[in-house]
Amino acid sequence: MEHIVIIGNGISGVTAARHIRKLSDKKITIVSAETEYFFSRTALMYVYMGHMKFEHTQPYENWFWKKNNINLKQGLVNQIDTEQKTLHFKGGESLNYDKLIIATGSKPNKFGWPGQDLDGVMGMYHKQDLENLEKHAPNNSICKRAVIVGGGLIGIELAEMLNSRDIPVTFLVREDSFWNGVLPQGESEMINRHIKNHHIDLRLSTNLKEIKSDENGKVKSIIIEETGEEIECNVVGLTAGVTPNIDFIKDSNIKTAKGVKVNRFLETNILDVYAIGDCAEQHEGINGRRTIEAVWYTGRMMGETVAQTICGNRLAYNPGHWFNSAKFLDIEYQTYGWVFSKPREDEAHFHWKHEDDTKCITVCYNTITNEFLGINTFGMRMRHEVFDKWLTEKRDVEYVINHLPEANFDPEFYTKYEAEILSAFNKKLQTV
Repeated sequence: MEHIVIIGNGISGVTAARHIRKLSDKKITIVSAETEYFFSRTALMYVYMGHMKFEHTQPYENWFWKKNNINLKQGLVNQIDTEQKTLHFKGGESLNYDKLIIATGSKPNKFGWPGQDLDGVMGMYHKQDLENLEKHAPNNSICKRAVIVGGGLIGIELAEMLNSRDIPVTFLVREDSFWNGVLPQGESEMINRHIKNHHIDLRLSTNLKEIKSDENGKVKSIIIEETGEEIECNVVGLTAGVTPNIDFIKDSNIKTAKGVKVNRFLETNILDVYAIGDCAEQHEGINGRRTIEAVWYTGRMMGETVAQTICGNRLAYNPGHWFNSAKFLDIEYQTYGWVFSKPREDEAHFHWKHEDDTKCITVCYNTITNEFLGINTFGMRMRHEVFDKWLTEKRDVEYVINHLPEANFDPEFYTKYEAEILSAFNKKLQTV
């Protein structure tokens, strides 16, 4: 019987296993060095905040794997021998495969800062990070202050987590405005104000120089690059992005760059070896997307796609229109299509912000054809399937603004802002 081995039990690897099982009776083994059972990584923050227990983050009961005849193996793979089709584990064990799926995800970036491996320094990606945070920052008497380095989505989540336990937070952001490589200026500045309104010490245009240790090898303070200022702290969160977790693959025959190189079918350069999720790198981005996408839903889609190929229906990965969602403290954010931080050639942005400074939208459109290209929404929920349809139909921007109520997904009795948005848009048209 053909043996499919999957390294990694995140959303990509587990989705691949589930779909291979739906389509076949092949032997399946999932290998993980992190946790025995799959959990929802995006829910980790809510465990620390007391909204759920860790077992609530596990989408499947523990009996699910045995019932579906999916073998789980805990262990750290440190070498892949593609000629012998064998995995070698730290500790000396080995495992043979017929087809291999690499789904090892990401690891937090470290940039060689002095002190980056001290006790009390952590990312916020793995279950071990959560356990580390619980140990070093259970409350504000043990953790007097935390410093977060890096202003992306994981950074803001970690700030919210620490804030929920009244632990003072200093947030170092290299850019001159929060996430302004992704967000247009109006949105980025609104989020700056929102972070500060939550009593988080946001330091823009600020870099970490080093992390200092006490006599026991624990974090004592950090030094700021630009000013030499020392900030005392007990925890340092490194949230300056993630990179593919593929160090153990570098000395194999599998071709890698930043990630494991794959074609549109998620196949590597080695027959019967595939890569999916955060660790997979496309040769060229698909429909303007990045070549590596560390996004939950694309990982799931890759898992479904590779399962089809492995079960005899060779299928190209096609993620469709870009979308994503996140939360900036209590402001929900969604994006559909392309809205870049600055309009590209022949593009314009229409930006509307509510006077309460917690709700805004930015719509991107083509200035020559008026085609709707994308939308960012903050503080208002919009339906994915509606925007997906409009992007496919290449609707013009006037149509989208006039039909925004059809996309609204806010609960009943929420204030609706579409009339105000339409009026602002019409005013803009009159002044152009």
